[in-house]
Amino acid sequence: MDAQDLEQAFPNVVPMPFLAAASVASAPALGRFGPLYGSSVTMQDVYQKIEKVAPTEATVLVTGESGGGKELVARTIHERSRRARGPFVAINCGAIPSNLIEAELFGHEKGAYTGATRSRGGCFERAEGGTLLLDEITEMSLDMQVRLLRVLESGRYMRVGGDSELRADARIVAATNRDPHQAVRDGRLREDLLYRLAVFPIAVPPLRERAGDAELLAEHFLQRLNEEAGADKRFSRAAIGTIRTHQWPGNVRELRNAVHRAFIMADDVVELDLAGLACPPLEGECLRVPIGTSLAEMERQAIFATLDHCAGNKRRAAEILGVSLKTLYNRLSAYQAEAPVRSILQAASPG
Repeated sequence: MDAQDLEQAFPNVVPMPFLAAASVASAPALGRFGPLYGSSVTMQDVYQKIEKVAPTEATVLVTGESGGGKELVARTIHERSRRARGPFVAINCGAIPSNLIEAELFGHEKGAYTGATRSRGGCFERAEGGTLLLDEITEMSLDMQVRLLRVLESGRYMRVGGDSELRADARIVAATNRDPHQAVRDGRLREDLLYRLAVFPIAVPPLRERAGDAELLAEHFLQRLNEEAGADKRFSRAAIGTIRTHQWPGNVRELRNAVHRAFIMADDVVELDLAGLACPPLEGECLRVPIGTSLAEMERQAIFATLDHCAGNKRRAAEILGVSLKTLYNRLSAYQAEAPVRSILQAASPG
């Protein structure tokens, strides 16, 4: 069936052969650069920066909103580097308790602490000869940031409980969804560590600033789902309009989840119903806090108010708050330890 026959058979479906071509192309001009997809001017700039820095050993700091593809940028840097044959190891600094992150990064010897029944290598050892991604670097404790800076400067480290130094042979890429300079001002990130990590900064633009990329990405996700299911589903005209006009606050992650859900619900023509994926916009509902309230307290109130608005669905709340689901769970665990909020947490379903 050619494009003309398809249009006659499905008048509400928009054939997009240029997107199909782009999804299998390898040249950035056609919309793909390694595992990254996008033909917008803003993404072309990202591709050029990756092309320049990948062959070097420079430390890279990748910034951008949650769900925008920071880990994919890091992986692309790795795949185009001289270390491509080595491992790519990623660690989420915000998902590991502060008392365990040192052992997770540097490893530990048997008996180093209660429960350490055997020696174990850390991320630096597992990433030897390859690339280590330190995601959510601004969530790492300041004490741990000092230890990390020492390793980056000296190229040596010791396992927890060890007495011999090991050589660090991993290229470092760090990532954060915060403004790193604001994180320094807020006391979340050491300034000396920032300048050590940001030898070559790359800012990943949010999807709303990537003109035309939402359609290309949506078609790419749809094609992958079609291949996995042996199907041939296509977007309706209304779905294309939604993809073009929606602001996608959850960025590429939100778009991918929306396409996946719509694909499951569709027979032949894929309609995009965003109502089931995100909370409806607030209509007059707001959160009021008195002047002088600390930022930490405002954050806590915003989290619980958003959870309540989302009927307890944590995944939806995380998307609206612009944080990962792991980060939201970490915040809730901390609040549970600080105050009797168990009744609020129990009201939140494990969505």
